[in-house]
Amino acid sequence: MQKMNRFIFGVALAAVNFLPLSVAAEEEQIEVQIPENSVLSDGKLSSEELARYAIVGQEQLVRLTEKATQEYTVGLQENDSTMPAAWMLLNDGETIKRINIDGQTGQTPASVRILMYRAALKSIARRGKINAAVILYTGKVKEGEKAEALVIEHEHRLGIAGNKIIPYTIEDGKVFYSQSVTKEKPFEMFYDDRGQAPTNQI
Repeated sequence: MQKMNRFIFGVALAAVNFLPLSVAAEEEQIEVQIPENSVLSDGKLSSEELARYAIVGQEQLVRLTEKATQEYTVGLQENDSTMPAAWMLLNDGETIKRINIDGQTGQTPASVRILMYRAALKSIARRGKINAAVILYTGKVKEGEKAEALVIEHEHRLGIAGNKIIPYTIEDGKVFYSQSVTKEKPFEMFYDDRGQAPTNQI
């Protein structure tokens, strides 16, 4: 049973990693209806819940990533560069909010802002206020080269975490994204390690 649970979760995680980046039109929001004696109450998932919520978690993370990328891309088009930014999906499963730390940062460099966003999101996530979070920022594809890439750090409380790296170019004020690559990242917001995620508590 444990192998089957891991297989189902692996399929869901792979689906997240290879989803296209294109921003879709606004769709009907998904709300997680979690019954009593489930994730929120006992921190565990049955095999049936695992299959259902892994898919919901994937859909929520995709929706959050698309919304954040759409807004971040506007900044790239207008400024040709932009500072890190972060968005979160609240635990109602439908409300997406951008985090604003501008009043606390001043002339803080991008690398420090990323750390500040991670700390802020971790504080919110550990209090059970959100289902998912993303941090977006730009950087060089390779050290010493001019090619730029958009990096999307993403986490979902069901145990999905990764860094999506998407090379891009700006031509005539429009951003063109290339094929993305997704790499695993350690959990920083919801858990200290993957073993604490509900999908690994069965």
